[in-house]
Amino acid sequence: MANTHTEGTLLENSMTNDNTRRSTARSVLLWYGLAVLIIVFDQISKSAATSLLDYASPVEVTSFFNWTLLHNTGAAFSFLSEAGGWQRWFFVGISALVSLVIAVWIARLPRHFFWQLLALTLILGGAIGNLWDRLVLGYVVDFIQLHYGGYYWPAFNIADSAICVGAVVMVVDSIFGSGKTANANSNASKQPHD
Repeated sequence: MANTHTEGTLLENSMTNDNTRRSTARSVLLWYGLAVLIIVFDQISKSAATSLLDYASPVEVTSFFNWTLLHNTGAAFSFLSEAGGWQRWFFVGISALVSLVIAVWIARLPRHFFWQLLALTLILGGAIGNLWDRLVLGYVVDFIQLHYGGYYWPAFNIADSAICVGAVVMVVDSIFGSGKTANANSNASKQPHD
């Protein structure tokens, strides 16, 4: 009789593990799906900008916002843009490695870390969007330009925006969010109970 009970418990645990794995896989696929949507939106917007805008000719939208098509062969804020070409493959390698690390991180992060998952997904989508440009075009297409009083912020794109928003969400979450809650719960469970 005890053997039957043990077999039943093992079967229940196996079924629970299968359901948990399926649920986790679905959740991971949803996050990856969001990253793909960011990539698609980024690529469509860059294609539209390339088709509709003349290179380096600002189109004023408001007193502080222009559409301006630019090509960035460097990194953020055109860092290393004049380096002679080697930087393309350097940034491709860095972007590919970072994207792989983030994709694995998303897959392994517990599902209740919603804000961290969102932040990582935004960063992943943006990184791959710009990686695609570097691989296919040799430069990143930028077309959003903010300015005020003669001072211009470097042009950027949807991928850059996703990366920045993801970074802000990650910082805010690390200070106030799910990471602190999870660490507090983890530390509480390690303390001896009276």
